[in-house]
Amino acid sequence: MKRAFPLSLAAAALLAALAGCGQTPPASPAGASSGGPASSWSQDGGARSDASAAPSGGQTAAPSDHSSAPSGGQGEESGIGEQEALAIALNNAGVPSSDASRVKIERDRDNGIPLYDIEFETGYGDYDFQVAMDGGAIVGADYEVDEEHLAALPENPISLEQAAALVQEKVPGSSASDVRLWEEGDDGRTRYEGDLLYGGIKYEFEIDPRTGRIFDWNADLRD
Repeated sequence: MKRAFPLSLAAAALLAALAGCGQTPPASPAGASSGGPASSWSQDGGARSDASAAPSGGQTAAPSDHSSAPSGGQGEESGIGEQEALAIALNNAGVPSSDASRVKIERDRDNGIPLYDIEFETGYGDYDFQVAMDGGAIVGADYEVDEEHLAALPENPISLEQAAALVQEKVPGSSASDVRLWEEGDDGRTRYEGDLLYGGIKYEFEIDPRTGRIFDWNADLRD
């Protein structure tokens, strides 16, 4: 009888241990399927979504970049375009666009002025112009017409006064009274020579009195 009590206690402990291992864990709440965001349950039994869950796809969308430059490039000088500058140069030189070849246009700067440096060739001379991007003013020029071409042109005689007016028309804003003009012919060939200082630009030129054509023209922007 003394050995039966301890044995009965050991048997009871073993049964209790076996009963604890056989318990089934509580089922997960409905809607908590694998792969989806975890849900918690409120005290009243309703489902509460987890506010920290990631959006669909598992990635956060990157914010759009509003600092990117628009198409067309940045930093380009404003003002007239290359083709408009070329048209201004051709018109000032009295050269039809069909006569111009080997046209070269480059961006440049002179005395802080952004400009187009324009070069083109013709069958009767080479031309070089500098046209300001802002407004299209001609701030530099250099050309000379071949004598053979000049001699082949029809006659259109002009006087000194008419020659001064021709220069004034070529330099908008200037006055014919500001044009200095004189006649030369020491080499047996009569011509008008002169100069004009206007708008910070020094102009020097030669005009054929027989044809009324400016055959030598130079414009230099002064400091």
